[in-house]
Amino acid sequence: MRTVLVLGGTGEARALAAALTERGVRVISSLAGRVANPRLPVGEVRIGGFGGADGLARYVTENDVVAVVDATHPFAQRIGVSAVNGASAAGVPLLRLERPGWQAGPGDDWHWVATLEEAATKITHLGERIFLTSGRQGLAAFAGCTGQWFLARCVDPPAPPLPPKIEILLDRGPYDVPGETAILREHRIDVLVTKDSGGTMTTAKLVAARQAGIPVIIVRRPARPAAETVREVAAAVAWVSAFPQV
Repeated sequence: MRTVLVLGGTGEARALAAALTERGVRVISSLAGRVANPRLPVGEVRIGGFGGADGLARYVTENDVVAVVDATHPFAQRIGVSAVNGASAAGVPLLRLERPGWQAGPGDDWHWVATLEEAATKITHLGERIFLTSGRQGLAAFAGCTGQWFLARCVDPPAPPLPPKIEILLDRGPYDVPGETAILREHRIDVLVTKDSGGTMTTAKLVAARQAGIPVIIVRRPARPAAETVREVAAAVAWVSAFPQV
């Protein structure tokens, strides 16, 4: 049976795998393996990298993959590049399923930056007690911040280097506004740092920050190669269903 390769461990990737499997499509979901205990989609799953675009192209060819859907996290820049180049090299179509980014609303005090390193510089002007929700792999960018105290929320424990004054909160979304509000109040947070991940799973922190009058530093999404893109799972299902060979 010919196969659709779905890249990513996002909620959208899991929803797409479930929807395609229900329609009798063989799906292989590929996860990066960066989370110790990931939420697994239905169907077949592979974990680990491909070895760049060439490795992905070989995998696509060897496994009779007829279409690739890149449903990785918006900040998974490396696999985003490999997906476009690898699918092209293998001669199969690729679709990017990417959730919309966040948009500021009335009452939001948002400060956009290009990188976590820029965020680390900007917090010195905004506050002293920082809630970091940008993922464990980016904490090294704040290791040199000696004047601030950090609460960092991660799915798995982070590795050094870390800021000298830091508390780690191991947790996984989705979150709600009352819970996020309680965190801000309990830890006397005066700045929130996050990435423009988009979606609804973690928007509660933005609402809580708005209600508390707390500034938010948001890292913009990195550039990715041009690719046909949809924002909704249903659109991705329709795209796959248009291939008669699937």
